[in-house]
Amino acid sequence: MRFIMKTKYYQDIQLFRYKSTFFWYLALVLGLIGLPAVMDDYLLSQMSFIGVYVIIGAGLMLLTGYTGQVSLGHAAFFGIGAYATAILTGHGFGLIPALVVSGFITALAGFIIGLPALRLTGLYLAIATMAFSFIVEEILVRWESLTRGNAGMYIDSPAIGSFSIDTEMRFYYLVLVIALLTLLAIKNIIRSPAGRAMIAIRDSEVAAQSMGISLAKFKTLSFSISAFIAGLAGSLYAYKMTFINPASFGIGLSIEFLALVIIGGLGSIHGVVYGAAFVILLPQIIIQLSEYLPVLASIQNALQSGLYGLMIILFILFEPMGIYGRWLKLKFYFEYFPLYKAGTFRREKKYFKAERH
Repeated sequence: MRFIMKTKYYQDIQLFRYKSTFFWYLALVLGLIGLPAVMDDYLLSQMSFIGVYVIIGAGLMLLTGYTGQVSLGHAAFFGIGAYATAILTGHGFGLIPALVVSGFITALAGFIIGLPALRLTGLYLAIATMAFSFIVEEILVRWESLTRGNAGMYIDSPAIGSFSIDTEMRFYYLVLVIALLTLLAIKNIIRSPAGRAMIAIRDSEVAAQSMGISLAKFKTLSFSISAFIAGLAGSLYAYKMTFINPASFGIGLSIEFLALVIIGGLGSIHGVVYGAAFVILLPQIIIQLSEYLPVLASIQNALQSGLYGLMIILFILFEPMGIYGRWLKLKFYFEYFPLYKAGTFRREKKYFKAERH
């Protein structure tokens, strides 16, 4: 166990707690760069999907895990980004302009939905964002002159100038770069004064206001940034799938995103990666099991949704810190063994509420 004697405030907000941590992350990145050498196209495709889900999970983590604003409407932001990219690509936009413009379009949508959400918290906010998701899905179906309705839209392979990203390996590297930049951006936002203000709002809105933090400013900022990142993820998803339609962005997808941050671990950047891997790999596990239990193939979609719901309930009840929290506890146990004290992480019972809504 290592202990650091802190003498500066900067040590509380530095990017890496220990110097050795940087080298471990560097080794991980180098390992990810080398994956195409040992993986076939199918596995690389699954890694690309995990990367896309890491990106949108990072945006949702900023909103839900760090600002405390529950959203069931991120499938709508995801869909707006995907359709914006499809439309822009059809008008001759390249990869980088399409990503940036799609991100700002979804950020504007996030700002718009963030304004009425200022007076809402908890369940009411979740219902409002879910209603927004239904509205966007209906617009995508009805606005046939722009979105082609249920017929869907095709998207060409992304390209940067004359360099076409038309192979699994190239697309994997594209997603990897954007995912790493997104995680680094979220980490730096949390270290900034704005990020500290968002965390204060999550912990107690009354206390945050008493310290002079503007709820309107930082809630709308959080919604906008989260929507921008969701737009980027939606753009990459559209390029990956090459075909999109409104049915791809229903409420079930929003539940998947929420399951990602809850199962991975709320308030944790690492939890985003764990949650994304879980959400992408669960359907693959069901497919593999269906080879031995054919009955699973006929109920795969229902089983998948049911397992997401069950896992959300179980993690909320028994492991609120998610997969990453369980890993921290396991690591803590081995660091202190045999001096580990049972009940170290037992939650305190609260018999009163500091705020009433």
